[in-house]
Amino acid sequence: MSENNEIKMPTKYEPNNVEAGKYEWWREQNFFQAKITKDKQAFSVVIPPPNVTGKLHIGHAWDVTLQDIIARIKRMQGFDTLYLPGMDHAGIATQAKVEEKLREEGISRYDLGREKFIDQVWDWKEEYAGEIRKQWGKLGLSLDYSRERFTLDEGLSDAVKKVFVTLYEKELIYRGEYIINWDPVAKTALSDIEVIHKDVEGAFYHLKYPLSDGSGYLEVATTRPETIPGDTAVAVHPDDERYQHLIGKTIILPIMDREIPIVADEYVEKDFGSGAVKITPAHDPNDFEVGNRHDLPRLIVMNEDGTMNAKSGKYEGLDRFEARKQIIADFKELGLFIKQDSHLHSVGHSERTGAIVEPYLSKQWFVKMEPLAKQALDFQKTEEKINFVPPRFEKTYENWMDNIHDWCISRQLWWGHRIPAWYHKKQVNFMWEPKLQPIWKTGNKTKMYSILGSVLDYGLSRQWAGQIQKMKIINTFSQQMYWLPDTILFSSGFQE
Repeated sequence: MSENNEIKMPTKYEPNNVEAGKYEWWREQNFFQAKITKDKQAFSVVIPPPNVTGKLHIGHAWDVTLQDIIARIKRMQGFDTLYLPGMDHAGIATQAKVEEKLREEGISRYDLGREKFIDQVWDWKEEYAGEIRKQWGKLGLSLDYSRERFTLDEGLSDAVKKVFVTLYEKELIYRGEYIINWDPVAKTALSDIEVIHKDVEGAFYHLKYPLSDGSGYLEVATTRPETIPGDTAVAVHPDDERYQHLIGKTIILPIMDREIPIVADEYVEKDFGSGAVKITPAHDPNDFEVGNRHDLPRLIVMNEDGTMNAKSGKYEGLDRFEARKQIIADFKELGLFIKQDSHLHSVGHSERTGAIVEPYLSKQWFVKMEPLAKQALDFQKTEEKINFVPPRFEKTYENWMDNIHDWCISRQLWWGHRIPAWYHKKQVNFMWEPKLQPIWKTGNKTKMYSILGSVLDYGLSRQWAGQIQKMKIINTFSQQMYWLPDTILFSSGFQE
């Protein structure tokens, strides 16, 4: 204020000067802390937890600003309002970020080992969680930090384990060997939602598969010659008159000198290409089904890193795409190459590493989706149904539920919720929680007790030797199903 009582004001708004210290003071005064009192009606907003893979972007800012507006209005209307903050560990995404950082330093997670690698990820989490909190502060969000949650918190981890075992006992979770999406860079299974399909200019390779009796050959076409060492049959349509006389006969698989059968299956489109299809049950989901119908062997010819394994013969050690080139070269040398056509096709890529996804036969954990989808669809026929805005998305939802497949929820990662299953010989055992709790033995469900996987009482044995927990992590998406109920229950101090 000047001597003549005039107030000098800046000619433009300087947010840093005005906002400095305000947010910190709000937090110190606990203005945003929910009281949990019976005198006021409760209202809660649970923040969609951002991944700790990096900093927030403009989409986060837009979303949480709308949430904060609602929370502040409800608070002013007299509601006991809880705007609950939290963050997502984002299994594969965060691990991929940390591994990328390590590669820049010339090391890998295998050089560090699991425990030291996890320490690195926790350091990453603390760094970026701090940045996210600063950004929340810049936005002025009215969050109750006294109840902040992280998806790897002990309470949430316990809930994930308990739900996993409960669903297993209801026969909604099972372990099986099926074709899954495999990321050869991250060396983990992926769900369909983690696969991004891109149009790629590839090729159709037309090749000769000689008949065993020397009477001729079948023409087959493939976009993935690297899988030929895993072929265990050639299929034709049962009504295709061109091949009626060949059904039940055999061919000699080129480059492998192995005899494989010619089978009839309606999966084959007789009017597409030559009408003869190579069948590789361990490297294609459709071939897997054909193989099941005809009891064909499943030959996995690749390692988890995308290189060829011993079952691929002389191609062992080659990268899958190098093997593709070499196999085509060998077909040409044998006089069994017909032609090569350009072919634009959709190829799956890993959302996180960018690697081309490999359809791969693997033993994983799955959720049975059909009974769950049926419940969801039946609910839409009741008066309590969910109302979609705009209404047309209800049809999208129904189509999704009608065409849903069993959900692969296991991941071969080091960062995340570990599946509460221990393996010994052919038995699988489950632990409810990390403290003294019952484990259920598959089959007869004999009760056992465990602390961190060491069996204390099993018949006459005090410890079950050789029992290990495999490096499988529950999918981040399945864990997020519990985010809303668990954050409210555990942060409010409520139990079941």
